Parts: sequence; structure tokens; C-alpha cells
Amino acid sequence: MARMTMIEAIRSAMDVSMRRDENVVVFGEDVGYFGGVFRCTAGLQQKYGRNRCFDTPINESAIVGSAIGMAAYGLRPCVEVQFADYVYPAYDQIVSEAARLRYRSNGQFTCPIVIRMPTGGGIFGGQTHSQSPEALFTHVAGLKVVVPSNPYDAKGLLIASIEDPDPVIFLEPKRLYNGPFDGHYERPVTPWSKHELADVPDGHYTVPLGKAEIRREGSAVTVLAYGTMVHVALASAEDTGIDAEVIDLRTLLPLDLDTIVASVKKTGRCVVVHEATLTSGFGAELAALVQKHCFYHLEAPIVRVTGWDTPYPHAQEWDYFPGPKRVGEALVEVMEA
Repeated sequence: MARMTMIEAIRSAMDVSMRRDENVVVFGEDVGYFGGVFRCTAGLQQKYGRNRCFDTPINESAIVGSAIGMAAYGLRPCVEVQFADYVYPAYDQIVSEAARLRYRSNGQFTCPIVIRMPTGGGIFGGQTHSQSPEALFTHVAGLKVVVPSNPYDAKGLLIASIEDPDPVIFLEPKRLYNGPFDGHYERPVTPWSKHELADVPDGHYTVPLGKAEIRREGSAVTVLAYGTMVHVALASAEDTGIDAEVIDLRTLLPLDLDTIVASVKKTGRCVVVHEATLTSGFGAELAALVQKHCFYHLEAPIVRVTGWDTPYPHAQEWDYFPGPKRVGEALVEVMEA
């Protein structure tokens, strides 16, 4: 075991994968010599050479398009899009090529690529460095979508994603990179003032895709969250004293529906929390699934707590986030319904 931040855990995952499989290659903007804008790839080029960890032009469509061609040839690219906000020029490549390659070739080709992206706010990055676009990818058949909430899961999920035969969108919450993110905070002192360290195995291990984790057991209400919002949900349950069961989804696609349904049938109530905007957010899909599978067990309406339906507000960043106060109010609301 080693004590790692999420950044270090992600770097360790790529290191382990590159050491085990010479077909794993890492590339993207500034990931080589500089080691990535968040330092997630620091040292990999020096260790594995410029043919396996290299820099690219500022061209996300070319980064992803090249990765798809490499994957069809037999390599396993793990590429970085510097911020999730930059992925839109590559969206056509992801949707029209990567997601469909297995199906359109009748299984003759697969597309084992991972597209890593820092997601969400927390660094005062404004409208072009802070978006949470996960719903754009969960809508696409053929993709897998992963959002870790802690260093241990980040490493295990990333190794599993690299070893997966199909394309994986790997979203890394920036607020959790260095932590510690205490979900009680409504605002940080400084975004990078402290470090959250977790016990993470040095070597190879995987966390299975498509399996949620119950972070807090409870019997009064189920809270569905992922990424940073897992910590907010845990803090809200503690602050309110409500016996909430907090589920960390970890993988949005495929979704662990069995764990969700079992929990909601037990508690009879459900609150969904995510940082992205409300309208057409992934929480709407979660609410629809809970409604379908747990209707006769629900004792209150399902409540969603999300970001605002506005362009990302730079100056009001920490008011935009669902914080423990807003989530706590939702917990009280469903308990009193």
C-alpha cells in the first residue's frame, strides 16, 4: 500500500498498465515532457519514451481520431483531453466512430480506448474549464462512462477501463484531485491548499465497471451521487442526522441498477445529486429508472439537487455547486413529504 492523492493514483494506474502491456500508449496536449496540466502523467515519458507517451497538437478531434485508428490496429490508447470542456470538437469522432466501431464492423474491430478528462468546477476556471458533460456521453450507446470519487477507486477503475475492449469516457473530478475535499465545506480556503491521501495498492488491481458502492448504509432515504457529490451527500447526512443511505454510482454507463433498486425499495425515498445542470442531466435518467422500478415502494417524490440551468457562473462558482445546505434541505423535504 502507498498513500496517494487522486492525481498520484491515476498516474500509478497508467504506469502499471504501460508496464504490463506494451500496447498501452498515452498521449494528449502537454502530457509528455510537461507531465500534464494537472501532472497526472508526470514522469511517464521519461520512463517509457516518446513513442509511448507523447504530446499532440491542440486538436481534440485529431487526438481522439488517432486513438481510434490505433485501437483498430491493436494498440490501447489512453488519451487525455485537457479539460472536459474541450471535448466538443472530438464529439463526432467519439459518437460516430469510437462508440460504433464494434457494431458497424460486426465485431471484426473493437475500440479499446480511454478518454480521460478533468471535469467539474472547483478551480475558479470559469465557463470553459468547469463543465460537467457526462450526460452527453451516457446518451450514446457503445460507450462506458466512469466517474471516481476517491484515489483507490480512481486507480482501480482506470486500470479496468484501459483493459476494457470498448471505449471508456473517464471523468476525473478536479475538486478531488488533491483534496482533502470535506463535503461540509461550502467554499474552499484555496482549491489546492491540502492533500487527501488514501491507501492505494502499488501494483495492479481493478475495480469492476458497472458496480456501485454503498458509502453509507441507512434506512430512511437513498441518496444517489457520483464524483465530488458523494462527499457532499455524506456530509449532508451527517449534518442533518437523517439515516441516509449514500450510493456512489462510480460507473454511470453501465449503471448498477440492482444496487439502486434494492436500496430505494428498502428506504422508500430517493434524492439524486449531481453538479451538472438540472435539465436533461443524468439525474433525470436516474429519477426515471427509480420511478419505473420502485414506484410502489416510494413514500415521497424523488428530488434532484443539481447545478443551475445557466452558463457556468465564474464569480458564483461555489454558490452554483450543490452544497451540504441544499442537499440537506432536500433530505428534510423528502422526509417530511
